[in-house]
Amino acid sequence: MELSLPLVLALKMAAGLLADRAFGEVRRLHPLIGFGHWASRAERACRRLAYGANETGTRLAGLLAWSLAVLPWLALALWLRSLHPQAHWAVDVALLYFALGGRSLAEHARAVATPLANGDLQAARTRVGWIVSRDTQALDAQGVAKAATESVLENGNDAVFGALFWFVLAGGAGALLFRLANTLDAMWGYRTPRFLHFGWAAAKLDDALNLAPARLTALTYAVLGHTREALACWRTQAPQWDSPNAGPVMAAGAGALGVRLGGTATYHGHEEHRPVLGTGREAGPASILGAVSLVRRGAWLWLAVLCIAGLSLGLLSAAGAAHA
Repeated sequence: MELSLPLVLALKMAAGLLADRAFGEVRRLHPLIGFGHWASRAERACRRLAYGANETGTRLAGLLAWSLAVLPWLALALWLRSLHPQAHWAVDVALLYFALGGRSLAEHARAVATPLANGDLQAARTRVGWIVSRDTQALDAQGVAKAATESVLENGNDAVFGALFWFVLAGGAGALLFRLANTLDAMWGYRTPRFLHFGWAAAKLDDALNLAPARLTALTYAVLGHTREALACWRTQAPQWDSPNAGPVMAAGAGALGVRLGGTATYHGHEEHRPVLGTGREAGPASILGAVSLVRRGAWLWLAVLCIAGLSLGLLSAAGAAHA
């Protein structure tokens, strides 16, 4: 019996998730390091091309740089899949494994939660500084826990669910597109004099690619946690957040965990007064590990849904063939 497309995708997704859980991200010579160098060369070339350009010209230069950085690798992925009728199995699994960062996210989170639970605030501050962009050296224990919990919830979408979503829609090339676009947003998507206009395309394209995954991530968190509170926080608190995608993810995640996040944070020496997210207890080591659990269980929930869809479609096809 020929496997249905959802079941094929489910088998590939299972392999990618298991590979990520078993091996984590590549420790040495990570492909994203090479991609970063490639993207930096594209940036330099396009900045020279747009030297002296106005706002629109600089935005177009940024879009051209994004295209030069991303599209050749997508073309390579599609070419590799075309080399043999069965090549899609290896290529798609490898690209999904490359795009996922679930194990790495969990390891970074536990590296904050463990010293924090043991009373080693300085070590926890140092490790949380590895995964957030805010200033961390003045944070108290609650501030460290809040920063880490927020990071895990938000990066659950960026490092896991976004890649899974685009994998389901477009196979390994879709997961690759999402990961590279997310990387360029992290490199260029800043509202600084250097990137305000040049990074506009990277930021907008990342927002567009995250639009559906972020809301599915928020729904996943709600289903696996305190559902009513998560949905209420999503509805009332997410619209107050600056980011249209991070708001739903973190509000629903905080509500699902029953923890209060958000509030004032310091970035590059400047305080930012952010809305409160969630409801319930203060953040602590338990909320960090709870966020890790939400992401892990959510990934397996997505796989289970895809398996059920594939098996159901296969049974329907078999029933239709039997009645033909």
